[in-house]
Amino acid sequence: MLQLPDNNYSVRDITRWLWAALQGNRLQATLNAAIGLLGVVLGLSSVWAMQRAIDIASGAREGSLYLAVGIMAALILGEFAVGISRVWIKNILGVKAQNRMQQRLLARLLRSEWRGREAMHSGDIINRLEQDVKTIVTFLTETLPSTISTITMFVGAFIYLLQMDTWLAITTVAILPIFISVSRIYVAYMRKYNRKVRDTDSLIQSLLTETMQQRTLVKTMEADQQMLSRLDKTQQTLRNWVRRRTVFSVGSNFFLNIGFSIGFLIAFLWGALRLHAGTLTFGGMTAFLQLVNRIQGPARDLARLVPTFVSVFTAAERLMELEETPEEQQGPSQLLPGPCGIRFEQVSFSYDASAQPIMSNFSIDFKPGSCTAIMGETGSGKTTLIRLLLALVKPQEGKIIIYSGNGDGTTAANGKVAAVNSSLFTIHFTLSNLHRCNFVYVPQGNTLLSGTLRENLLLGNPKATDEEMHHALRMACADFVEALPNGLDTCFSEQGGGLSEGQAQRISIARALLRPGSILLLDEATSALDAETERKVLENILQGQQRTVIFVTHRAAVVDYCDQVVNVRRC
Repeated sequence: MLQLPDNNYSVRDITRWLWAALQGNRLQATLNAAIGLLGVVLGLSSVWAMQRAIDIASGAREGSLYLAVGIMAALILGEFAVGISRVWIKNILGVKAQNRMQQRLLARLLRSEWRGREAMHSGDIINRLEQDVKTIVTFLTETLPSTISTITMFVGAFIYLLQMDTWLAITTVAILPIFISVSRIYVAYMRKYNRKVRDTDSLIQSLLTETMQQRTLVKTMEADQQMLSRLDKTQQTLRNWVRRRTVFSVGSNFFLNIGFSIGFLIAFLWGALRLHAGTLTFGGMTAFLQLVNRIQGPARDLARLVPTFVSVFTAAERLMELEETPEEQQGPSQLLPGPCGIRFEQVSFSYDASAQPIMSNFSIDFKPGSCTAIMGETGSGKTTLIRLLLALVKPQEGKIIIYSGNGDGTTAANGKVAAVNSSLFTIHFTLSNLHRCNFVYVPQGNTLLSGTLRENLLLGNPKATDEEMHHALRMACADFVEALPNGLDTCFSEQGGGLSEGQAQRISIARALLRPGSILLLDEATSALDAETERKVLENILQGQQRTVIFVTHRAAVVDYCDQVVNVRRC
């Protein structure tokens, strides 16, 4: 039992991460802390006011009973106001803080390097961005400030009681050393159980997400029961971990509550004996019991905070894992004068250092203004070639050059500073993600998002005018949009629901054509089009030869429009 489970991050690492996350939520945390401290002052004042009123009523002291009750009423109203303020701050600032952290983490994910084999399921990532972010924000903006007021209440009540009866005050808090001594073991095991629960919950969300995304496949394969069986098995695992966590938590709380109960009974008996002996007034007895509650109440709250801290540490670990992937090179996009060319020089690449390379000493020059067809069998490396062109992955050997001009210049040694040959007007760069703006990319498949047609097109160019969008639609042979009742403001469901695959593909082409880049990369972009529509789209795209065009295709008809054909083969 004393051998604590290992964790991915140390307490120091998690604390530093939480401190950094707190910086963006200081306003709400400060307001909640201030309100909590005000609540402590009002709470202790209520103890004093009640003791005074009872002593006046019993004749133990002189004074106006009405005034004493009026002071109690004012303090009670003050505590009500504190509670309302706390709810108000939570509702107004809490959602904003959660949205801000989700945006920061999503931006970090979008800036991270692309990995060919993603370690996390999309459902797991969504679960972390929703549930774990909420846990962290609630802790930083509500739980942490309330902890400060809880500790203040504990210390204040203890000092108050200490002045009334030293022995009773010390007896009341005698359980704390025991609580502190066992808390480390409790926290370690609760972190383990809580992590298992959260990870299993992510598995359930991943399964639900994937099932809904592939529901057509599930229905046509008649695999309903198989998917339900997988879900039930995962849910059983979740229930088992929740049960184990609950048993451990209930057992720990049982022994802790026994200690608190014994402490309260001792305080009650001691106060009753003093009251019987005439050394304590009725008001003093009431104050005794209230102070014991206001000492043990915060102590109980602190005990309840232990599972909260465990949940926060688990959530922080899971969000920190999202940030493990290194960021891409950051800086302004580098748009070169078009048309641009791309040259591979002895490029070798593999996704895993121990695996057979996908490419080995591969060289090709996609000259400015040229049109090239990339062909090859499934698994030959066409998708990898696209990822290299878009700088999603980097070659292990060789280099990829993006250039503007006739290609006879030289590349700067560091690959970041262009070398310009004034006589040939050639600009060379070693390709990086900063040059992605030079590409107009149409991926294969249906890539439309839910929303309006206008919103989908503006992904290609946020500044595009209606006229430019209509022109791009005509270039992509998507004239059918003109007949839609709401035109550009027509709403689509997920993946362009309501459109045929061919229509969705043409809108994707139009969206890409709105981008200013001079290298057009089409990955099976016309696979869902009939031969006549494909011919028109290709003629429109190649009209004037303003761009360098690279087709990744299996369709022989595309070859007739190309200057060169590259057949790729796996090593």
